[in-house]
Amino acid sequence: MSLVVSHANLSIEGRAILDDVSFALAPGRLNALIGPNGAGKSTLLRVILGFEPAARARIEFEGQDFLALPRRTRARIAALVEQSATTDQPLAVHDAVMLGRLPHQDGWGAAHDNDDERIVADALSRVGMEPFATRRFPTLSGGEQQRVHIARALAQQPRLLLLDEPTNHLDLSAQIAVMEILRALADTGMTILVTMHDLNLTAAWFDTVIALDRGRVVAEGAPKAVIDAGFLARVYGVPATIFTNPASGRPMISYGPGTNSVAGQIEI
Repeated sequence: MSLVVSHANLSIEGRAILDDVSFALAPGRLNALIGPNGAGKSTLLRVILGFEPAARARIEFEGQDFLALPRRTRARIAALVEQSATTDQPLAVHDAVMLGRLPHQDGWGAAHDNDDERIVADALSRVGMEPFATRRFPTLSGGEQQRVHIARALAQQPRLLLLDEPTNHLDLSAQIAVMEILRALADTGMTILVTMHDLNLTAAWFDTVIALDRGRVVAEGAPKAVIDAGFLARVYGVPATIFTNPASGRPMISYGPGTNSVAGQIEI
């Protein structure tokens, strides 16, 4: 396992945000972190990266004590694509992605070398944004901006990539484009953990699902093993019917009027 999270705990003003969270992830797979609002998903990403000093956790990556490493070293290993990250600054796309090279440079304002330019060009190419290199970031659509954020993270050359709801507020085409990018990155052997709200998208694309509820891991495994009617009723408080996609064999969730919430009658 490349990423091992052991006994992650965080309390704020006496309230447990994370409660003894432990799991391990293998490289080369798409791993989803799901759960209702307030479950602790985004906070857990920050704890993994060492951004929550009040947290107690053991984080190992590729056999190393990750949190014991200097912050710049951690930034060369792991990258975070934050939820709804944006800027009003009229940065060109190329320059926005070049920010990902900062952990590899000697200081702020350091000159970019040929390696930096090559790495940025490769990152833009991998997300299909190379033709947009000179465009101003604020002029891009939401889906295009998300691709730029992923490219900026790739410019860090991470071996661990964390993403916080990268498909949020995107239309269907942009969601699929983002998932195709993440699938291709996982296929290179990268370790990837993604917080997700869309459970149908999660079921269709991810290899492993880790479910949080009130700061605790309540389920873990393949989508078909985790996402069932009982889980949705217990964790999300909603009735649902689960069907099996005949093409993929993966679960598909139906909500709304006429939903059958009786577990014994669910088709899966």
